[in-house]
This record gives sequence, C-alpha cells and structure tokens, in this order.
Amino acid sequence: MPPVTVFNAEGASAFLIVADHAGNAFPRSMGRLGISEADRVRHIAWDIGIAGVCRTLAERLDATLIQQNYSRLIIDCNRPPSVPSSIPQQSEATPIPGNLGLGEAERTLRERDFFRPYHARIAAELDERAKAGRPTVLIAMHSFTPSYHGVARPWHVGVLYNRDTRFASAILAALRQESGLIVGDNEPYSVDDTTDYTIPVHGERRGLLHTGIEIRQDLIIEPAGQTDWAERMARVLASALETCPPEQSPGPLAS
Repeated sequence: MPPVTVFNAEGASAFLIVADHAGNAFPRSMGRLGISEADRVRHIAWDIGIAGVCRTLAERLDATLIQQNYSRLIIDCNRPPSVPSSIPQQSEATPIPGNLGLGEAERTLRERDFFRPYHARIAAELDERAKAGRPTVLIAMHSFTPSYHGVARPWHVGVLYNRDTRFASAILAALRQESGLIVGDNEPYSVDDTTDYTIPVHGERRGLLHTGIEIRQDLIIEPAGQTDWAERMARVLASALETCPPEQSPGPLAS
C-alpha cells in the first residue's frame, strides 16, 4: 500500500482537503509495532471515521483529497519529525513496544518512507496550483475522542488555527449557524509549530487560507454519521468561502 492516496485529483474546487491520520495500516515488517489488533482500531492508531467523512466531503465539493494511509503510530504526519511525539513510545496509557529504543537510522527511514511522500504530494499539489494561478484553501481534517484521560469533551466539532484566523473565523461563524452544535474555538486542540506540521508548513508559510477541523469520533463511527457530517461541512465550507474568498490572501506569513 502506498503511504498516500489522492481522491478526485481533478477536482475543480478551491478546497484542498488533507487527512494526516486517515489510515491505520501497518507494513508487515513492523507487525503492528507490538500492539494488539484491538488497539490498532482504537483512536491511538488513527482518526476514526475521518476517511469516510473526507471522501464524501471531497465528492460534495468537487475537491481534491490527499490522505495518509498508515498509522500515526509509525510516524505522525502532523508532527515535526524532530519532536518526541513524532514516533510515540506511549499513546495515552498504551505502550508502543515497536517504538522503544529506535536509533536515528530507523527514525530516518520512517520519515523517508511514510512522512516525506505524504507531504511531498501535498507540496506538489500546491506548487501546481500556484503555478496555474489557482486559488486554494487548505482544510486539514481530523477527529477526536469523546473523552481524554477520563475527562469528557463536550464539543461536537472544533475549529483550529494558529497565527492566521481569517478562514477559521469564517468557519466558526458558519458552524454557529448550524442548530444544536457545541463548537470548539481552538478546542479540543490548537495549532502550534511544535505540535503541528501540516498547517504551519503548507498553510501559513504559503500564505494560504486554511483551517483545521476536528469532529468528535462518536458522531462519525458509522457511515450514516460520516455522510451527515460531510454534508454539514460541505455547507459550512461553501458558506465560509463566500465570506472569505482566497483572493484575500496577503502572502506567506513569517514562520
């Protein structure tokens, strides 16, 4: 299996959807890094439900989707490779035996084989669009657990950002028009240079409109929920694009 898959490569939308944790595959040589099959399908290994949401969302918007297919336990494609959480030795309370005692050579191989191909594909897509003068809005899609370390998370969806709030603000406004939602403003996470890679590198450095979206996993475990949320996010993204078009981009932000 390749580390990256592109859906709807010829999509005409300004949106480019990326999913850093869409898959939970492991190469045979790694043997699931010593974790159980039950752990492989838990949230520690991937963003549950987000692949289905993203594929339907890409169809609804006629957008291109670029997704990572391998588990984030091999190497997290939304972490700078230099930080310890890039290849976690423990995820929540679960030890990851296959990540213990790794040497620099093994870490470099994982970066080369899994991390770099994914981000190179995103960069190539953005380069091609820039060369063609095509406006782009980068949407990084994730899902989050209903509770973390025993603490309940009330939000149905969260909107994430760092230095650039332009498109995030438009998304927040549109989501708050949807009935019955608890919307997180930089909750349950926020974007930071030390804990995130995709938005700082592909969004901020290029000066693109962008945002991160987090959907609570219990809402999108089943296909029906994935379809419902894809349709909701298609409405919300289209509305936000009307109020904050990509032509407003002033260029790259300082890193």
